[in-house]
Amino acid sequence: MSGAFPPDLFAGARFAVVGLGRNGLPAARALAAMGADVVAWDDAPTTSPSPPPGGEGGVRGPGTLILRNPLAATGFPFDALILSPGIPHRLPAPHPAAERAREAGVPILSDAELLFRAVRAAGSAARFVGITGTNGKSTTTALLAHILDGAGVPVAAGGNLGPAALALPLLGDEGVYVLEMSSYMLERLETMRFDAAAMLNLSPDHLDRHGDMAGYETAKRAIFARQTDACLAVTGIEDAGSRRLAAWLGTRPARRVTVSGDGSGEVRCVDGVLTDAAGALLAMAEAPALPGAHNAQNAAAAAAIAGFLGVGRAAIARGIARFPGLPHRQQKVATIGGVAFVNDSKATNADAAARALGCYPRLVWIAGGQAKAGGIAALAPFFPRIAFALLIGRDAPVLAETLAAAGVAHRIAGTLEAAVPEAFAQASARAAPVVLLSPACASFDQFSGFEARGERFAALAARLEAAPSATHSQGEAA
Repeated sequence: MSGAFPPDLFAGARFAVVGLGRNGLPAARALAAMGADVVAWDDAPTTSPSPPPGGEGGVRGPGTLILRNPLAATGFPFDALILSPGIPHRLPAPHPAAERAREAGVPILSDAELLFRAVRAAGSAARFVGITGTNGKSTTTALLAHILDGAGVPVAAGGNLGPAALALPLLGDEGVYVLEMSSYMLERLETMRFDAAAMLNLSPDHLDRHGDMAGYETAKRAIFARQTDACLAVTGIEDAGSRRLAAWLGTRPARRVTVSGDGSGEVRCVDGVLTDAAGALLAMAEAPALPGAHNAQNAAAAAAIAGFLGVGRAAIARGIARFPGLPHRQQKVATIGGVAFVNDSKATNADAAARALGCYPRLVWIAGGQAKAGGIAALAPFFPRIAFALLIGRDAPVLAETLAAAGVAHRIAGTLEAAVPEAFAQASARAAPVVLLSPACASFDQFSGFEARGERFAALAARLEAAPSATHSQGEAA
């Protein structure tokens, strides 16, 4: 059994969906296709789609999808409110729909919760895997799905990465859903249970949404909620928050496995070789798309879960070695005159940038944007590797103060258009073989997201590659 969900699965149910972007619109359409009556809207009218054929009540199976904001109406008669992950329901200020839902006793759910309910209501025993962590969850999600697919296991991957959860197909009993779960999604689960779940690492992030680090950690822990002794709980142990979580998991019913890229843990990387209780799996040098100790930990987590799901060791090693990598995660986009241009735009906080900086002994660094709490002060151990830094975005002056205090050569370039050619010039002049975009900051001051930032960097590098000599000369003159 696989493919479409039954068209009467949610017949008689009524859902409100707020936010019609990458997550909300697929969720609204999927619920209507399963027979639910759905009222969906977006706070930005320019981003809302046109009403479906037939007026506001366009038919999607036996259900309807109505594009209209009902907040002005009396009552809030829905079975659940599905908020897009980026829309707050508590902190820093709740969306009006969330306030109405709480007043009416209507649960506020993630679309991943609705996927779980739909799969079970359709009679499928497909297993669910959840991957979370401050950093590395996208790579680990994609890597695990790659391993499973290569081993012939029916798999559907999505959630915070790729397709929205409710855009995924119905899988049969032998199938596996691999979902990247953000803290925003995890705090909106009610009945969902992950057969295998991983929390890779924990460092300060999204504190405006969770109040403080304790609130953020609590949200992350929800990935292990409702697990039984038939389930697997995987956790990193390389930071204090993860070690606290590992200790807590030791009191829980699920089987616990610890992972790391630094030689500790039950599945770990020792002298460059990924190793578990049965011995060596593969040398990480055989997996060029997974450089650095952090990616060794990602591979360890994927290997632990794949083994739990019944994949053989040879297939796990083969899948890791053949993984092509993900865009915007240490993605080499050009090589010009011996200088590699590496797009790590996904590094939206200092901890993520540290993982990339640790991979290169000498580099020119492009960083900046909307800084997170603490800025880049935590990256001081990596500053000796930086031959020159070029800073972009809103908080470039703040980052410049940190670099100046540490004696790191730098300049505020302002934009990627200015930074990329100068980075090439600096790399050539200072014998640095790598230009690394690893911003350590959010991108929304200048871009629609980290993807757009990474794509722009890649395009500018490609332009340099097309005319390296002329651009090099211009960069030196600047």
